Amino acid sequence: MSVLLILLVGVAGGTGAVARFMLDGAIRARFATAIPWSTVAINILGSGLLGLLGGLALGEQVPLAAKLIVGVGFLGGFTTFSTASVETARLIQSGQLRSAVVNGLGTATLALLAAAAGVAIGALLVGG
Repeated sequence: MSVLLILLVGVAGGTGAVARFMLDGAIRARFATAIPWSTVAINILGSGLLGLLGGLALGEQVPLAAKLIVGVGFLGGFTTFSTASVETARLIQSGQLRSAVVNGLGTATLALLAAAAGVAIGALLVGG
């Protein structure tokens, strides 16, 4: 692995984190509810995009460097499972069990479905 590739993954990760921060702020400004919809949306979107990248990669259309830069770097910095986990734990601690279940299980389920849809679309695009 080259130093340049490592640097590009790092820059892409930082860019993904900034994109997450900006999108999070925009969504939170519009939807102030117990369930942290911004984190839910970001994780679903990121999972779908990573699935799409994975589906495209099935046809070996995506170079390894691009998979690492976009998948590990940008989308790794963009998505945030740890934040979703902490937000769910905070909902539990504040006695909002129903919201915690909706947030935790809902995010996991929808992110998985988005990833599967992304893989399917990517595979279709490369003729797989």
